Amino acid sequence: MIKTENLCKIYGKGESSVTALKNASLEIKDGELVAIIGKSGSGKTTLLNLLGCLDAATDGKAFYNDVEITSLNDSGAADFRLRHIGFVFQFFDLLPELTAAENILLPARLAKRATEKFQEIVDGLGLTERVNHYPSQLSGGQQQRVAIARAMINDPEVLLCDEPTGNLDERSGKEVMELLLKMNREQNKTILIVTHNPEIAAQCGRTIEISDGAIV
Repeated sequence: MIKTENLCKIYGKGESSVTALKNASLEIKDGELVAIIGKSGSGKTTLLNLLGCLDAATDGKAFYNDVEITSLNDSGAADFRLRHIGFVFQFFDLLPELTAAENILLPARLAKRATEKFQEIVDGLGLTERVNHYPSQLSGGQQQRVAIARAMINDPEVLLCDEPTGNLDERSGKEVMELLLKMNREQNKTILIVTHNPEIAAQCGRTIEISDGAIV
């Protein structure tokens, strides 16, 4: 279970400070599929970054089961992130000089984990014939599937997705969402999706709305 208690994030100091997230308290059960919605600048991505150990909270606490991630130092947060959390971003964030296979396997190599699930993952995502291609040789939908495979290679308990269909055409977006739904349904993955798209939010089991940095 993911739990936060009065989680806050303030950027800057003094009169120029900006409160991006204020007193955010929530609980997300294992296996839930949750949409995080709100206007641009409302704090959605800030919340996702704090839950993903990509940023440090200014105040408050966040837990993954009995692990308080907000108390971890930089190296501890990096290790926890690598081993327990998968990320899917709007702009794919693939390394252009690496093939699809090399991009997918990178987190496993960093974590020094076995990669026996590689073939199962790429087959399931329809990437079998594309693993030796570079990102520039792939369509947007294929690049996002590579990003999902990369997120799955370490078998994380949680997937954090920031506008995963936002840079895709309608057809590719539907395919990516179907893949995420399937992972949630068949593998019981806990998945959080930041989205502006009400159709995507409607497919999730629960919706959390953020407005001006606060959970509505």
